Amino acid sequence: MGLTDYIELWVGGLLTLMIFSFLYRDNPFYKFAEHLFVGVSAAYWMVVGFWTTLIPNMLGRIYPPSMGWFATNPEEAATLVAQSPSYLRLVPLILGIMMLTRLTPKASWMSRWPMAFIIGFAAGTNLTRYLQSDFIAQIRATLIPVIVVGESGFNFGGTLSNLVIVLGVLAALVYFFFSKEHKGWFGGTARAGIWVLMVAFGAAFGYTVMARISLLIGRMGFLGQWIGSVF
Repeated sequence: MGLTDYIELWVGGLLTLMIFSFLYRDNPFYKFAEHLFVGVSAAYWMVVGFWTTLIPNMLGRIYPPSMGWFATNPEEAATLVAQSPSYLRLVPLILGIMMLTRLTPKASWMSRWPMAFIIGFAAGTNLTRYLQSDFIAQIRATLIPVIVVGESGFNFGGTLSNLVIVLGVLAALVYFFFSKEHKGWFGGTARAGIWVLMVAFGAAFGYTVMARISLLIGRMGFLGQWIGSVF
């Protein structure tokens, strides 16, 4: 292990202990590690966004010959320089400059125009995307045969699984039906829908917890490697 690797191992181990110190109580060591992590992450993604998004998609499209300065080889430079300029990219450039006027109190009202454009465009495009990926996809996932018949005949496992899905979806929908008072068989179905929702939320929460536990295991393994290098 080289000197650089040894220093990185010690820095990572100390920062990990600083983060874990929050389990005891809030303290200056945890705040230092937290602020350092947030600052480094923000700076890293700002640099990545600048070189991978801003430079090629704005400067490279408005003035393609400038991309020859950033090319790593002559072939790439020739390909980038040969692109046709797209002056339509001046529109997002102007909107981006208008957003920076937020830093000036007297001209901050100009930032409302690009913000309104971004929110409206995102809402319009995401509406159709979510309708296709979530709403319609979920409806299609429940349009399944209640009785499953396979190549070998009646499939009891598949039939039971489909019945649970269909009845669970119907019970959950009944719970959100507020035009009728939840009494009698209707109220019982609504209470069953609550159980279905709680099971679904619990499964989602459990999946999130398991993902965080995997991160914890990775950090504990790193600490073991760090302690092993010390002793």
